[in-house]
Amino acid sequence: MLGTALKYRLEYGVVRAVGWLVARLPLETSSSLSGRLWRLVAPRLKRHARALHHLAAAFPDMSAADRERIAGDMWEVLGRTFAESFYLPEIFASDRIDVSGLEILRAYEGKGVVICAAHQGNWEVASMGLIRVGREPTGLYQRVKNPLVDAFLLTSRAPYYPAGLFTKDPATPLKLMRILKRGGCLAMLADLREYTGLKVPFFGQEAPSTPFPALMARNLGLPLFAGRIVREPGVRFRLSVEKIEFPVTEDKDADILAATANLQAAFERTIREKPEQWMWAHQRWG
Repeated sequence: MLGTALKYRLEYGVVRAVGWLVARLPLETSSSLSGRLWRLVAPRLKRHARALHHLAAAFPDMSAADRERIAGDMWEVLGRTFAESFYLPEIFASDRIDVSGLEILRAYEGKGVVICAAHQGNWEVASMGLIRVGREPTGLYQRVKNPLVDAFLLTSRAPYYPAGLFTKDPATPLKLMRILKRGGCLAMLADLREYTGLKVPFFGQEAPSTPFPALMARNLGLPLFAGRIVREPGVRFRLSVEKIEFPVTEDKDADILAATANLQAAFERTIREKPEQWMWAHQRWG
């Protein structure tokens, strides 16, 4: 049995080797090939059944054939996203990101904002778009168990979070509050299951959801936005945001619950428009 340190080194070596091989090809070629490979292999794995189950629950009137088609398209999107993660500098330096839908954020120049997105299109490019419209996003990330891989991923993503990329630990909320009070921009993904989160409707079912974005917005009196990332042909992306309205009353807990529900409802609307671009295989409910 491999020791932990050796196992970590081997995993890290595989990640770097795959990254080296992927990057030998032009971006669009690599993205396309990775998408096709994932479409071929992923339906044979157990997570495919979970994706189909979630699609059936979310779209009960949809045919089995259409659910299979959407799941296959989803795997291709995820495969493309995987390959593109090794080309972040090239994507950032290109004209592949349409940020016209982010222009509303210029009205909040110098003010703190909280922006949340879902795992759609290619979520890695969201912070790049925010930089393009003059924001300096700070973000949250979930540590990877392997410290070598974790350090590699953090280093590759840090340039697109110029105000800092923080792990989830007890000191992080205070750090983020200070940044937001100075007019910063918190950019985070908020569509995963949060075991201790608030249960709000999502595709007709109760879904435990993180209250953190709503809590920050409500406590600091900041605007809350739902971001949308749409993948278009030719490794191109279109970004936009929607302001999330929520009550501000004497019942802070109720306000945070309402804001969390409104945010998840916004995610649902965008997912319904392009269901193949969302990550159906993760355990969102229950």
